Amino acid sequence: MDNRPIGFFDSGLGGLTCIPHLMKKLPDEKMIYFGDTARTPYGSKAISTIKNFSMEIADFLVKSNVKMIVIACNTVSSTCLEDLRRKFPQIPILGIIDPAAKSIAEHADSRVGIIGTKVTIASRAYEECISRYNGSINIFETSCPAFVPLIEEGIIENDIMDLTIKYYMDDFVYGNRLDTVVLG
Repeated sequence: MDNRPIGFFDSGLGGLTCIPHLMKKLPDEKMIYFGDTARTPYGSKAISTIKNFSMEIADFLVKSNVKMIVIACNTVSSTCLEDLRRKFPQIPILGIIDPAAKSIAEHADSRVGIIGTKVTIASRAYEECISRYNGSINIFETSCPAFVPLIEEGIIENDIMDLTIKYYMDDFVYGNRLDTVVLG
């Protein structure tokens, strides 16, 4: 039995939402979560900057003797996953996009909208991955750069967030007649 912890990282706190579910499924596992709240959001930064941040965090987790790393950040998964795997071949590193895309391809109807940071949307990682699993899905993407800072600041249930959602989502969802929306 490998008693080392599983390392998780995200550009902020959003990835914490997966931890309670994992703890239920894997009650004997130890976990380390690194949320880079000092430098969030990543989605509007240069890819080279995101890669530098990701390498620093992965290096910290490897030095913390984790047995695997789970990237709970769409922006990092869409831009840095392969670089991280090359730099740290001794440890499994999992991203969030491939398993999400597989589930979307299996369960979504025909018109899927992907929302995310500017960098995640520009990477087209979701579109490419979903299409590999199911080429018949029509995929629409839009960036919503204000969501991450509002969520990270806890500005969720108020008029500011309501107006931001309306601003980004109304035309996107109804104009494209989406049947599924994915927070990427």
